[in-house]
Amino acid sequence: MDFISTRDPERTPSKFSDILLGGLADDGGLYLPIEYPQVDDATLTRWRAVLADEGYAALAAEVIGLFVDDIPAKDLRAICDRAYTYPKFSDKDIVPVTKLEDGLYIGHLSMGPTAAFKDMAMQLLGEFFEYELARRGETLNILGATSGDTGSSAEYAMRGREGINVFMLTPAGRMTAFQQAQMFGLQDANIHNVALDGVFDDCQDIVKAVSGDLEYKASRHIGAVNSINWARLMAQVVYYVSCWIRVTGGNGPKANNAEKVSFSVPTGNFGDICAGHIARQMGVPIDRLIVATNENDVLDEFFRTGGYRVRSSAETQATSSPSMDISRASNFERFIFDLLGRDAERTALLFGKKVKEGGFSLTGERIFADASAKYGFLSGRSTHANRIATIKDCWERLGVLVDPHTADGIHVARGVQELVATPIVCLETALPVKFSETIMEATGREPDCPERFEAILDAPRRVTDLPNDADVVKQFIDDNLA
Repeated sequence: MDFISTRDPERTPSKFSDILLGGLADDGGLYLPIEYPQVDDATLTRWRAVLADEGYAALAAEVIGLFVDDIPAKDLRAICDRAYTYPKFSDKDIVPVTKLEDGLYIGHLSMGPTAAFKDMAMQLLGEFFEYELARRGETLNILGATSGDTGSSAEYAMRGREGINVFMLTPAGRMTAFQQAQMFGLQDANIHNVALDGVFDDCQDIVKAVSGDLEYKASRHIGAVNSINWARLMAQVVYYVSCWIRVTGGNGPKANNAEKVSFSVPTGNFGDICAGHIARQMGVPIDRLIVATNENDVLDEFFRTGGYRVRSSAETQATSSPSMDISRASNFERFIFDLLGRDAERTALLFGKKVKEGGFSLTGERIFADASAKYGFLSGRSTHANRIATIKDCWERLGVLVDPHTADGIHVARGVQELVATPIVCLETALPVKFSETIMEATGREPDCPERFEAILDAPRRVTDLPNDADVVKQFIDDNLA
């Protein structure tokens, strides 16, 4: 399996192990497989048996093995076995699925060490990094940006690992107290937290600017853990497969490979749902992919109108689902590349030039209709009031407590349910404990705190405040590598 950049018209091939450590392509594009591997009925039947008999880690090795041919299968299975273990993940199923109400399910992605769906990819990424760096005898300095959960998931996956340093940019004052405590409370010498004077998009822009300085990136061995890194999306494809298996009968007598399932996905950066797009393109029986946004609705606006209108930092609202307070969705480039028939030159024009000028429009173009008709996308948005009402209803009527991001997904799923003829799985984003203020507003009670998180809020903090300046961030990295 070879990989290409979304901006490279020459389709220069790269291997998985090479793009793993670099993250962003040198031309500023994002990596995708040169073609998506295809699964058939026999493969789906085998995957059902693997999940039932050997568990999630074994399924992960099967799915990921379709994309990775430069790591021996035995080593790949060991990597997956180390990443997806109990009790590191608090449920032996790793990603259990429960029924919320008729036609609506929850895929529980928050069983990991930081209680967020990002653990599903980060735990695997940590194992991949350590394996490949040891194989090459190299080191890696990870530069990342987070609007809430990516940072803690990355840091918990990388803390104490040989040959790896983490520099994580966070928007100052924009995360919940629990999210800040999870990250800033870490005292590991290889973890460096930065509170940037800006919003998430500013943090993400600095990551891209530093990665775009090819000389600096190479000399400091800079890598990425944000969802611009292909390995994260590849890991997330697995839980679309496992959720589909569980909803369609598992490995029992009622299992049905022809039955399709839809997914409602809270998203700001388009990474989580982009993995669903990839799974669907592979032939996993997925019907609809429902994009759920909050008030920062740049993605919903595109899927409704064809216009991709990025917002400035000043226009990006601080909401009660802060991990989605994003107005420039990096992973969206991967989908648009496919939507454009893999036209790398036009993709480079749209994302390398037009986005910097404020956005672009596909309104009126025939291909825009393909977003729904061919690729299955629907979309919707929620407000703070919608989230509060959804959390309250799920708790009081159904006895299920959800976080505000998952509430975005449930609210939007309910809004389009009449248009969708298949069961909808709402992908959980995080445990409610990470957003206690919103939960208290909705239900009048504090969310339960799992025992493993009880001491987090009391830990001393270790974080550096920096201005929104790429050169200052570079100097901070240099100072901490000296």
